[in-house]
Amino acid sequence: MQTEPYQAFARDTLGFEFSNLNLLITAFTHRSYVNEHRKSVNEHNERLEFLGDAVLELVVTDYLFSHYSEPEGILTSWRAALVRTESIGDAGSKLGYEPLIRMSRGEKQGSDRARMQILANAFEALIGAIYLERGYDDAAAFITKNISSKLDAILAEGSWRDPKSHLQEVMQRKDGVTPRYIVMDEVGPDHDKLFTLGVYSGDRLISKGTGPSKQAAQQEAAKAALLLY
Repeated sequence: MQTEPYQAFARDTLGFEFSNLNLLITAFTHRSYVNEHRKSVNEHNERLEFLGDAVLELVVTDYLFSHYSEPEGILTSWRAALVRTESIGDAGSKLGYEPLIRMSRGEKQGSDRARMQILANAFEALIGAIYLERGYDDAAAFITKNISSKLDAILAEGSWRDPKSHLQEVMQRKDGVTPRYIVMDEVGPDHDKLFTLGVYSGDRLISKGTGPSKQAAQQEAAKAALLLY
């Protein structure tokens, strides 16, 4: 295995080199790769992901507590928006480490949703690796630069608010009704289904949303509906 691409990523993107390069390589090793290479590889990134997830939540919580005076409920919603899979997966995509992730041939051909989850898990594992290699302060600086700094954009977009709850408030105020969600389509095998739901004001279809679960499709339909109000 060539190690230089990993050290180059650390040096050029993170701004330091790993004295224990195996930490970084493990952070980018998916379980499926270990299953395909049992004779040569025996460690994947899930333990580092477990550690990184805890560090991520602490750092973001500390950042929000230190910089904002909003009540607990709002800070909790802001934190959830910052650390959700889409947010950290997008951060991982922008860092450009996807080519470094070791995974099985099958995983490489997975859905966009599976790809985003792998990127997000690797991001948390990378945090765990940075924490072990460099300590809390450097891990916190990495998180602040790549995650906490997104808060202004999230607040400007209003994406921190739960779309379904927000839409219900808006529709009750403007239409005097509660939104109804109806399944319009359901395709794919059980392990990879795709649902399309419509959100209605009375009998009027406002918008549609698609997702891997009915709940996710409802959220997407609510997001689309909010753009029309």
